[in-house]
Amino acid sequence: MENQQQAEIKQGTRLREIIAVMRKYHFISNFYHQRDPEAICNALQELGPTFIKLGQILSTRPDLVSADYVRALRKLQDQVTADSFASVQQSFEEATGKTIAAVFKEFDQEPFASASIGQVHHATLLDGTPVVVKVQHPAVTQLVNTDLALLRRAVKMVKYVPANTVVVDLDRTLDEVSSSLLSEINTLHEAHNGEEFYRLNNGQGIFAVPKVYPAYCAPRILVNQAMTGKSIRQLFTASTDEEQERNRSLATALVRNFMKQVFVDHFFHADPHPGNILFATAPACQLEAGWEFQHSFKHTEITYQQQRSLPPYRLIYLDFGMMGRLTPVMADGIAEVVLALTSKDQHRIAQAVLGICNQTGELDQLRFTKELAGFMRPYLAEGLGQIDFSNMLYRIVRLCEENHLQIKPEVTMLIKAFGTLESTVARLDPDISMMAVARPFGLAYLRRKFKARDLADDSLFKLWSVLESAGQLPERIDTALDTFNSGDIEVKLRYPGQRQLLKQVERVANRLLVVIVLAAVILGSSLLIESSTRHPHIYHLGVFGYAISIGVIIVLIVSELWHRIRRWHNNKK
Repeated sequence: MENQQQAEIKQGTRLREIIAVMRKYHFISNFYHQRDPEAICNALQELGPTFIKLGQILSTRPDLVSADYVRALRKLQDQVTADSFASVQQSFEEATGKTIAAVFKEFDQEPFASASIGQVHHATLLDGTPVVVKVQHPAVTQLVNTDLALLRRAVKMVKYVPANTVVVDLDRTLDEVSSSLLSEINTLHEAHNGEEFYRLNNGQGIFAVPKVYPAYCAPRILVNQAMTGKSIRQLFTASTDEEQERNRSLATALVRNFMKQVFVDHFFHADPHPGNILFATAPACQLEAGWEFQHSFKHTEITYQQQRSLPPYRLIYLDFGMMGRLTPVMADGIAEVVLALTSKDQHRIAQAVLGICNQTGELDQLRFTKELAGFMRPYLAEGLGQIDFSNMLYRIVRLCEENHLQIKPEVTMLIKAFGTLESTVARLDPDISMMAVARPFGLAYLRRKFKARDLADDSLFKLWSVLESAGQLPERIDTALDTFNSGDIEVKLRYPGQRQLLKQVERVANRLLVVIVLAAVILGSSLLIESSTRHPHIYHLGVFGYAISIGVIIVLIVSELWHRIRRWHNNKK
């Protein structure tokens, strides 16, 4: 009972601390209106590890916050004081049921990195294999759950903020970020992701992925193969022609591998920032598969593959806490978006965007196509290689929401990852266009999806249908003219804003009907009062009619004022 009271007091103290910091930096108002991102960063830093991690996750979600917030939140650092070795030993034993000495031949007592969720140590397995061991800080899961619960309570204060200038949906933002954070602190989930990513990408060209040792993993404990290398951001300042040529090759390889993850594996790294990609030297004598030729003859398939030497370096992916997965149907939609963007066909872009959205309300497709075309025109004019992807994505999401459309979460994660990787490859090779590299992958994916023979069969069938219909065309025209002459043709017209106009006409008609009824009631009440000097009951009935009429008139006036105020607010938005 005493422990429960202490926990309640601790939760209450933490809530007061969160509210005090939020008031100090006007957190709710600033975040709600996407103002003063530096104040938000200071507040998150002051609130501690959980909130720093929340800010870092938000910095990878340009669909949830503005481009200014994305840039500011990327500067958040989560270096925290490391736990003592005694604490690490206790955490390891509680999670695995074994001592560190029983599992590892060597274990560095000092971590080489310590972040908000946990710290990482170099170690050696009993068979001599070098590994890195990630150990969560004690009670970090309980701390995260407590902070999220308290933050959700604090967000309720948003009801006191005027809603006419809303920019961010706080409830949706908190749901998305909470899901990402809870997934990231689940080490077993990260281990499964690492195993799958290793199987799909390790040894694919110049790419290497650390091996996961699931036998040694447990809740709060993750054991991976030790990988040597330096962050790819150290290559951004290339000076010589040789270094620049190497960076161009690295940029192209990164984009090609990411497209493979999307269109072949349907499983992609959702946070490919420079800190999660290492560069390491390697022997130049290793071989990889080069170009491949395939041909099918009857029931026999012939494959010819040429091998080539790999360059003397490798790119290594790290951190698999945040991964994305696509269904084949969703991959079809992504391929359509890529091809539409590279073709710069505005109508096709609108149709492709509709294919990756959920409809949340009434949609005027013609209006959405027109608005999206107007929005995309300057971006397409300046060239895909020069597009500010984060800002474009944020504005597209807002445009979709205004038209009762919501981009599907897996697509949002993919576009976020695409934008993160784009900023990296742009530093390696400013001239590269990810969309230009993505186009061949989109075409190849659609070719695999819809085989050439099937397309040829479909084309022949359509051609035969057209020729067959062409022979019946004179007869159909004659039938249509007869129908027109007989007056049996019904023509349906539709124009933009038709529903709104019809609603307005219906509203005016209803008001007119009410006014006519009111006039009749007032006239009848006047006659009753005028002729009821000797009949008090009839007099009271006339007065009651007057009262009803006055009440209805007041309601009509208030309703009209409220309607005008709402329309004024909507126009102001």
